Amino acid sequence: MQTSTRMRAAAVAALLGLSAVLAGPGGAHADEAPPASTETTTVGNVTGFGADGAVYRLTAGQAEARVSFVSEETFRIELAPDGKFTDPTGDDIVLPQGEPPRTRWKDRGDRYDLSTGEVTLRAYKKPLRFALHRADGSRVWSEAKGLSWTGEQTVQTLARGAGEQFYGAGMQNGRGNTSHRDKTVEVAVDYNWDDGGHPNSVPFYLSSAGYGVFRNTYAPNTYAFTDPVTTGAKEQRFDAYYFAGEGTDAAKDVIGQYTDLTGKPFLPPVYGMEIGDADCYLHNANRGERRTLDSLKVADGYVENDMPNGWMLVNDGYGCGYEDLEETAQGLKDRNMALGLWTEDGIEDLAAQVKAGQRVAKLDVAWVGEGYKFALDGCKDAYRGIEDNSDARGFTWAPESWAGAQRCGVQWSGDQSGTWEYIRWQIPTYAGATMSGLAYTTGDVDGIFGGSAKTYTRDLQWKMFLGTTMTMDGWAATDKQPWRHGEPYTSINRDYLKLKESLLPYQYSYAHEATKTGVGMVRPLVLEYPDDPKASTEAAKYEFLSGEHFLVAPVYQDTTERKDIYLPEGTWIDYWSGRTYEGPTTIDTYNAPLDTLPLFVKAGAAVPMWPGIRSYRDRTADSPLAWDVYPQGDTSFTLYEDDGVTRQHRDGAYATQRADVRAPGRGAGDVSVTINASRGSFTGKQTERPYEFTVHTGSEPREVKLDRTLHRLTSKSAYAKARQGWWYDRDDRGGVVHVRTAPLSTAEKFTVKLLGTSAVGGRKASAAAVLGAPAGQETGAGTPGTVQVDVTAGSSALTDTTVSLQVPEGWKAVTAKVPGRIPAGATRRVEVAVTPAEDAGVRETTLTALARYRASGDDRTSQQRLAVSVMPPPPEGEAWASDLVWLSETNGYGPAERDRSNGESGASDGRALTLAGTTYEKGIGTHADSGIAIHLGGRCTAFTADVGIDDEINGYGEVAFSVEGDGKVLWTSPKLTGASAALPVDVKLDGVRQVRLKVTDTNGSKTGDHGDWAAARFHCA
Repeated sequence: MQTSTRMRAAAVAALLGLSAVLAGPGGAHADEAPPASTETTTVGNVTGFGADGAVYRLTAGQAEARVSFVSEETFRIELAPDGKFTDPTGDDIVLPQGEPPRTRWKDRGDRYDLSTGEVTLRAYKKPLRFALHRADGSRVWSEAKGLSWTGEQTVQTLARGAGEQFYGAGMQNGRGNTSHRDKTVEVAVDYNWDDGGHPNSVPFYLSSAGYGVFRNTYAPNTYAFTDPVTTGAKEQRFDAYYFAGEGTDAAKDVIGQYTDLTGKPFLPPVYGMEIGDADCYLHNANRGERRTLDSLKVADGYVENDMPNGWMLVNDGYGCGYEDLEETAQGLKDRNMALGLWTEDGIEDLAAQVKAGQRVAKLDVAWVGEGYKFALDGCKDAYRGIEDNSDARGFTWAPESWAGAQRCGVQWSGDQSGTWEYIRWQIPTYAGATMSGLAYTTGDVDGIFGGSAKTYTRDLQWKMFLGTTMTMDGWAATDKQPWRHGEPYTSINRDYLKLKESLLPYQYSYAHEATKTGVGMVRPLVLEYPDDPKASTEAAKYEFLSGEHFLVAPVYQDTTERKDIYLPEGTWIDYWSGRTYEGPTTIDTYNAPLDTLPLFVKAGAAVPMWPGIRSYRDRTADSPLAWDVYPQGDTSFTLYEDDGVTRQHRDGAYATQRADVRAPGRGAGDVSVTINASRGSFTGKQTERPYEFTVHTGSEPREVKLDRTLHRLTSKSAYAKARQGWWYDRDDRGGVVHVRTAPLSTAEKFTVKLLGTSAVGGRKASAAAVLGAPAGQETGAGTPGTVQVDVTAGSSALTDTTVSLQVPEGWKAVTAKVPGRIPAGATRRVEVAVTPAEDAGVRETTLTALARYRASGDDRTSQQRLAVSVMPPPPEGEAWASDLVWLSETNGYGPAERDRSNGESGASDGRALTLAGTTYEKGIGTHADSGIAIHLGGRCTAFTADVGIDDEINGYGEVAFSVEGDGKVLWTSPKLTGASAALPVDVKLDGVRQVRLKVTDTNGSKTGDHGDWAAARFHCA
């Protein structure tokens, strides 16, 4: 029996006496304090006014308000109901600011106007009520009534604009990248790390009306974005900073002002932006006795599987500890990785640990201690401890932090289970957190509990477009390194890990930008498209921007399609196929085989890349810099570079290099890419380097020049061998120009000119054909079959059309010729003959369809990835379910067992199947929640079994069984407990091609949910 749940919050509560902490001041004696008054008092009329430079005081009877201007657009309002100002946060959160601005005030009779050159805060007298206006008189916000308080909290009430939207409040799990309008959000530590929780809360929000508010407090907050808006903090004082933004980038401006006040996000080391790996090695109860040095064997797994990994936490488990620290640190360094440690036992030994080689500090919930100050101090102290004892940059992780933590660490969403739901709710979480100045937010790949091969792969794909992420092992039934599930998952995970590695120059440039602007790389659509009416709605909830140029729409269901992808204004290019879309538009259905993350690039992008590396440390003085260019109009991108590890960049040791792209707005014309001189210097800077360009034109250029005409190469192999030259690959994503240069000085500007080509999409983008494929296509190993491909002509008819398939090694495919012409706008279904390899695995396989054709006077290509399932032979006669090949299997703990009950984490370690005293030789033992898919091919008429909870559970547990056929529920059991009799099952299956046997927990506790499919058998022709 396994409970398979580690309750960290409960453990910490026990360690710290958290129940007393949560009881408030006085701890266990809190019940002796007199109850706080629940009567609401609203501030009265102004009875006095005083001005002292940029600070203004307004009294209202016993209460006193204070307004302090910080900058032209930032000011602070405080209210002390008893006239005595307090500041529990002191200098913990708000950083020292510069000289206050020049201000002026004027008595307008009914109000006082307190003004800078940019804003005017109106303080109405009867009663005291505030309203903010811009210099042109337009209103930003206004109080619907004066500030009010009870003995428990202080509340501000604001009038809500007709279309006003709200964002922020830190990490709000399952929410955040769409508007909080009409919703209530909590800002506090709640130890709920799942959907609906709010770890790493921030008492800050921003409005589409162009302002933001930061409550300067450690008290829990509640923000109700109803009409009117009420924002309260659980303390009898009011203390808030206000930020006024302006223009189309008002939200970015507000985030910038907020992070001017509380601290800009830190710049991680480059290894910190590579994936990390966490586990307990010493005294690991889940994995048996190991030593800390065993971590090096796992590190070797990354190297041997050619997978990037930047750092490893080697003691990530309660009571885990460590040994041989210096040797471990050196071993990791030899493998291009950094050492990290979990700070469960505090940071008293941090100096010695850092000197031994530690470069990452993970802070657990224990660091919350007696409130937010303790958490924030832990972040700052651990960050500073790394920097005080090495030349490295501070790099910490925390699951429960507060305002200000963005300047010292990554905010991590805590311990979760790997499921499709986990992927779904995480998508809006991290982009939404960016709206609160949190530049690095993330969750473990596939959680730390549960998980499966598919959920791991799907989760890893999209998290490569976050700034930081890690995988945590030791708590699930199997370890969670990206090669553990075997093929095809290992290869897919490797491809995405290496894609992130190649994109590090792009991502690192945004990391540097965040240190200047406060705006993180991972962004909700509304941040870049504030005037798009759909960007703040559910239409954009499950997608985000990675920088300004990548739109990521993760797959969060067990499917090979992604529904309803919203693309905002502009031209967007499918990263894998080169297909162009004109936004705003919604893609109803996107083909997304397991290896395909729906990913789009904004036209005009110039993306710097490091090609072909496993670790950033693999780069040498001779390594190339690549630019991936999607030409449209005049655009630019500035690359940021430094040594990636030390703090020398803070003293100016860094360099920038701008790429300028000049291209037609659309259609035919010349394209030029100018790489300007690199400005600045740092240790290890390349004085010269070769460059590579992939320019997505869709049209072959007449010639390519670099000073003089470059040599034209005629094949991919010739290009790969050449030191310099160019090649047009018609079959690469709709047509890509590949350019390679010899080493060029980084101190000198140069321009690559593509003559007689076009903007992205080709000379006539609308003439491109679109490929699609019906879902659910199947074939058999070694068996000749066909794959259906739909070819849809664009604005021009297609002629000379052929369709071929790019297939795995050992497969065979025959190019299909399409007779005649395909009229403009018409669709032709083409059947392409294909024979999988004799040893093709029973699994979903990705094929790429490639159509070659002539349209609008040009030779063109279009391509599309599609999923084909290789199926086993269908069962015959009387077939035991445990003897068949399973298409997929998920299980609540460990693997589902054949002819045994559910066991531990290994295969075949269960006991005999026993229900109500009867032992069965055949059957399947599972642990809820579980699902097993089996291919029947329409050959079977019925399924029979006896089901129930195995006798080994001794009477407890509660589950329901169900049988699904081709996605439809055919039969469901009542709730069964460990005390229930075995329930016979007899389900008709006429014509069903695929069946799924499911066991589901029904009472919220999976303890003892060992569901048996005893004597499970299919009756087939």
